[in-house]
Amino acid sequence: MANAIKTVTFGEIMLRLSPPGFERFFQSPHLQATFGGGEANVAVSLAHFGLDSYYVTRVPANPVGDAAISALRAEGVRTAFVQRGGDRLGIYFAETGASQRASTVVYDRAGSAIAGVKPGDIAWSDVFAGAAWFHVTGITPALGPSVADATSEAVEAAHAAGVRVSLDLNYRAKLWSRARAQEVMRALAARADVLMANEEDIQASLGLEVPGADLTGGHLDVGGYRMVAERVADQFGVGQVAITLRESFSASRNGWSAVLYDGPCREFHESQRYDVTVVDRIGGGDGFAAGLIYALAAGRPAAAALRFAVAASALKQTIPGDFNRVTIAEVDRLAEGDQSGRVQR
Repeated sequence: MANAIKTVTFGEIMLRLSPPGFERFFQSPHLQATFGGGEANVAVSLAHFGLDSYYVTRVPANPVGDAAISALRAEGVRTAFVQRGGDRLGIYFAETGASQRASTVVYDRAGSAIAGVKPGDIAWSDVFAGAAWFHVTGITPALGPSVADATSEAVEAAHAAGVRVSLDLNYRAKLWSRARAQEVMRALAARADVLMANEEDIQASLGLEVPGADLTGGHLDVGGYRMVAERVADQFGVGQVAITLRESFSASRNGWSAVLYDGPCREFHESQRYDVTVVDRIGGGDGFAAGLIYALAAGRPAAAALRFAVAASALKQTIPGDFNRVTIAEVDRLAEGDQSGRVQR
């Protein structure tokens, strides 16, 4: 891995507690404990794709923090810049929905270790030494004012180091208001090289409407997505804008595709579409982000990178837990058209 592309992500890793299978919360006295979180999920995917994947966060100096770091290392993620401190690791409870019953997430992350991170705490010049890519999402700055300032500091340091920056808007209504999100995210978007979002993220975080967005009706007006992608690129100076398109027919069946607007070339690309039987949709957007980062960093053309990202995220939604444990070969096989699901012998 010494010669692999170095990538960096920054965010909160959390303890995930879920009832077995498709049970309701506390239907039985069991909760399965794993770890996850937006940027951590991206870091894990990039490590599985063979990149030199570094994750920056802050976790408490206790056995729960130790276990979180061990989980990252087990997936091949570099943890040299993980800070220790604070009193607790954030927790989220995830109930997997089925058919007409939606999945449910309950957060217990107030006062978590990362909420204490402030500008000057992280030596970003050391973090970005030799790095090619930095990724962050809208979840991290939503965790508190000091973390928002630290995120801005990280993005500026990445630019100063010549590192490419990707931003997944990832709006979370349970963490902050639309007004506060727009105050922070519009400024961050103006510093991003690649922006990723869905239609709700764009509306909530940037204040831009997506014409013809009707996902529950099973119809997508791709022209509307092209219009808003061009507007984001022009208004914020973003080189590439990727928008994921989820058609939620039920908790168990989703249509999944994406579009990518390449600003410098003024080209608009539409991906293949998958009819996904959902096992666990949490981390699907992170799987897309990691797939796009890998493919673009590896020099694949924009259209091919989009196909790879959509295939990677479709596979993630068939895997329980936050992490996308797939290989480049598996993603390429699906992206090239093999949807048979036949046993690989």
